[in-house]
Amino acid sequence: MNIVAILAGFIYFLNMVFAVILIFRERRSAGSSWAWLLVLFFIPLLGFLLYLLFGQNLSRYHMFQWEGRKRLGIEKLLSEQVEQIGNDTFAYLNRTARDYRQLMYMHLINNDAVLTENNQIDVMTDGKEKFEKLLDDIDHAKDHIHLQYYILKKDQLGKRLVAALTKKAKQGVKVRVLYDDLGSRGLRSSFFKELKAAGGEVEVFFPSKLRLINLRLNYRNHRKLVIIDGQVGYVGGFNVGDEYLGLDPKFGYWRDTHLRIQGLAVYAIQTRFILDWNQASDKGDISYVQEHFPEPVLTGNSTIQIVTSGPDSEWEQIKLGYIKLISMAKKTICIQTPYFIPDASVLDALKIACLSGVDVVLMIPNKPDHPFVYWATLSYIGELLSFGGRVYIYDNGFIHAKTIVIDHEISSVGTANIDVRSFKLNFEVNAFIYDQEIAEKLDEAFREDVALSRELTLDDYNQRSKRIRFKESISRLLSPIL
Repeated sequence: MNIVAILAGFIYFLNMVFAVILIFRERRSAGSSWAWLLVLFFIPLLGFLLYLLFGQNLSRYHMFQWEGRKRLGIEKLLSEQVEQIGNDTFAYLNRTARDYRQLMYMHLINNDAVLTENNQIDVMTDGKEKFEKLLDDIDHAKDHIHLQYYILKKDQLGKRLVAALTKKAKQGVKVRVLYDDLGSRGLRSSFFKELKAAGGEVEVFFPSKLRLINLRLNYRNHRKLVIIDGQVGYVGGFNVGDEYLGLDPKFGYWRDTHLRIQGLAVYAIQTRFILDWNQASDKGDISYVQEHFPEPVLTGNSTIQIVTSGPDSEWEQIKLGYIKLISMAKKTICIQTPYFIPDASVLDALKIACLSGVDVVLMIPNKPDHPFVYWATLSYIGELLSFGGRVYIYDNGFIHAKTIVIDHEISSVGTANIDVRSFKLNFEVNAFIYDQEIAEKLDEAFREDVALSRELTLDDYNQRSKRIRFKESISRLLSPIL
């Protein structure tokens, strides 16, 4: 027998043995397991290497150690809130909040997401508005600036931001910058030379050991957080780059949603940053000192839970929050997401809502930034349309917002898309907001976007070409691992 054939057979046999051992040891969903088996079957050796790059599971590892819980009184507060909300004895300051106590209770026991009240929220949907406000807050910082982004680019906006941080570091403000190595690929430590010389600190999440290639393509930190003096917090969809100001001709106007928060919710945002920073840093942990958790300025009426999720957890906390939101809807569900690749549980929840008479409205971009993801999105959209959902295609540029608004009463804004990557593979953060006024602001923004969009009907969808149908079919097959 030809030695090449023997060697090929041996490699193929080893590939399948490893496939069975690795995939079923991870206790994945059936869809994900079958998708990986198909990859391994059709491209034996390369498929195995792809699995090593993309397919490993982090849920067995405890990456983030929360040593300051007792010192901050978090455990005691969580215990009190679980008991009071569970027994319906919690004294809600916001009337809207009480109607959604089941969702609050779930986030408390599933994510340690403390319920915070008296928060002030500013909703920002334009990049220029968001970054001008952020730079102004940075300019007024007195004690510390904690900044974390998935994408931070060395372009006009990136340089302006780092220059502002360097200025504050020279004034004695403690500046810490955390960015994701893959999301900010191409960024070099030399970009922060002046900031570091001024006393600023910079860390990288899951950095590559190779200079130009990061082999850890999954498990990226997709969070976008800024905390200033422990008094002001930012969370939402905007990264740092000129395209987020609408300066990239490929995308045009960039439509996103970001929150500026003041109040007790900033404590939760601060805690999340500290956990992420301490995991990434080998130079010593940030301690839970009073300067990081000062007495908050209570000027608003919004009730908020900051919910995080990641591949290091057995639970998909934000996804479960989305499902609970959808299941509680009585009238309307308005969703904006750049990617719509729901797993079976989320898609079924939306189908049930449609069949129950809830007006389910989804808005997506009119152009792909990731082709396979875009074609998979269209596939799932067709299924939603067939159940009576409505879909709008945003034509005024690129929509990157990750928002859900339920019954004009409660909402979620953050970094998590409606896709498997956000649910299982990335580290994400969302604000769940129990405030009718904020929900109405988000609804108003949605209506303004509808005026700049075109509706995709089921008839329109059914008239798509065979070429598009083929792309959808292939992308749908791979959707569990996209």
